[in-house]
Amino acid sequence: MPNAAALAALDQEIAAVRENIRDLTEQAAAYSGAEDDELTSERIAEQEALLARLLKDREAAAAAS
Repeated sequence: MPNAAALAALDQEIAAVRENIRDLTEQAAAYSGAEDDELTSERIAEQEALLARLLKDREAAAAAS
């Protein structure tokens, strides 16, 4: 059975990453310029990859129960 604290920690980290993605998306809409767009796009892609990994980890932890 997965540790409830571990699942809660994953849930918190997932929520934080989702918030980061929202913030970065808002920043991208507010800024203009190719350099800013590229940097923001890279940061969003990094956060999306992290989110995908965390969701996979959480699914695996929940399935272990």
